[in-house]
Amino acid sequence: MLTVGVDLAAEATKTAVAMIDWSRGRASVREVRVGADDDLVLRAVMEAEKAGIDCPFGWPDTFVEFVRAHRDGDVVVPEELAGSAWRRGLAYRVTDEVVRRETGLIPLSVAADLIGHTAMRCAGILAKLARAGTPVDRSGAGIVVEVYPAATLKTWHLPYRRYKGRENLAHLSEILDALLGAAPWLDLGRHDETCRRWDDAFDAVVAALAARAASLGLVGTPTPEEAASARTEGWIAVPTCTLDALRP
Repeated sequence: MLTVGVDLAAEATKTAVAMIDWSRGRASVREVRVGADDDLVLRAVMEAEKAGIDCPFGWPDTFVEFVRAHRDGDVVVPEELAGSAWRRGLAYRVTDEVVRRETGLIPLSVAADLIGHTAMRCAGILAKLARAGTPVDRSGAGIVVEVYPAATLKTWHLPYRRYKGRENLAHLSEILDALLGAAPWLDLGRHDETCRRWDDAFDAVVAALAARAASLGLVGTPTPEEAASARTEGWIAVPTCTLDALRP
């Protein structure tokens, strides 16, 4: 099995791709690339059995409907809701609220934060995958699945905060050591130093691990009531297993 993790950014400079080969009782990191353009991302995903992408796969249905109504000059604001409560219902997807409830973490709002720029790029990549014949299901049932590295790390009881940026490289290295200590079967090989120098590379590896959990069916899935929203808005696959359950 080959899983791929993509830490997607709006531009290639901050985008990282990791590939993990699961065989012979080990998870061997075959490749880690920082500065991945669309072509590199597409090639990696199409080679994978499962690929985890750290980026929203869609926008809240309520937000899409709001924008459409605004365009048509037909916005209706419910009088019974306070302004902030109404805006929150537009800003966050169903899966965002599920992750918030289950993990205590609040994903960035694709409708109201800068992550929207990255989501635009992601939408283009998903469209290219679909046109190339790669099954795309925003709920995660196809080749690609939406992942959230911080929630993944927290679920596995690993440190998950304050490792972004050059000023936090020492903490990033400590978190990587914690991950390797919890998963002695994970072999970074020549990519160890890259993961210590670039948080994007580290997140890509975590995304590839989350993709492994998704491929084994060991992630949270939408309820029947959430399924329709998951197919349009996207669904964050948070592991429901221990890290060691991924061991090949």
